[in-house]
Amino acid sequence: MQLLPSADLQPYIKHYLFLASATDSLKQLRLFSDGHAGMVFCLSDSPIFIDQAKPLPPSFLYGQVDAFKDLYIQHQFSMVAVVFKPDGLFNLLGISAHELRDSIIPLQDIVGHKSRLLQEALLEQKQLTARLNTLNTFFRTFAQVQKDYGHTLVASSLAFIAEHKGNVTVQHLVKHTGYTERHIERAFSESIGLSPKKFTGIVQLHAFLKLLQQKAHLGNMTSLSAEAGYFDQSHLIRSFKRYTGITPSTYLHQTHRLAINFMEFQESKVPMSGLYNLSK
Repeated sequence: MQLLPSADLQPYIKHYLFLASATDSLKQLRLFSDGHAGMVFCLSDSPIFIDQAKPLPPSFLYGQVDAFKDLYIQHQFSMVAVVFKPDGLFNLLGISAHELRDSIIPLQDIVGHKSRLLQEALLEQKQLTARLNTLNTFFRTFAQVQKDYGHTLVASSLAFIAEHKGNVTVQHLVKHTGYTERHIERAFSESIGLSPKKFTGIVQLHAFLKLLQQKAHLGNMTSLSAEAGYFDQSHLIRSFKRYTGITPSTYLHQTHRLAINFMEFQESKVPMSGLYNLSK
């Protein structure tokens, strides 16, 4: 379930994502880039493993994902994910997005003991409304602090890129903002954690995914790829595999999508014993 934050937090947070599942088998989940950093709170006893080897902390912050990451869960699974706007984490906390790129960091390393208090409050609360209010209250303490982290050119560029669904070059941004390419590159690195070229490629991919959701029943991948701005179907498939590790057909027919960029494979690709051995 996706829920919006309170209005005063919407410049920073895109939405809250609440997920829960119960299973006896090992589940492989894949997270791929959507141009947003995030914060995750695990609300079940079973740990989440990344790449079958490393248990994740109970609450953590993740930066922009370069390609994709595989997560593995077993038994009961419950979590809350806070999905930030592309420059929202930087604007809210003042943390350089470049330093977080492709990283997973325990939340306590960022906000100290407040992470434990928030984790405990979310665990104690069973009602969705109560958890939503707790999250809003927590992030509001940061939003109310007077600060000026943001880049006006980044905000303007994000709106321009969204309007054109990612079909934008750096030279388009130079013309649109009046800043030099180097200045734009630095601002994107600090605020978003990605180069403009990488970010626009991700936006274009997600524009295609929305088309796929709406028009998959038409069965014409060539037409959809052209509508999303790809040169041809081969260009689409190369880009799709670079970010997700799979083809559009596999994404559509062999995954269960918990969110547009967070999916469960219908059949696990690893033996059940693998996770137990690695967790000892």
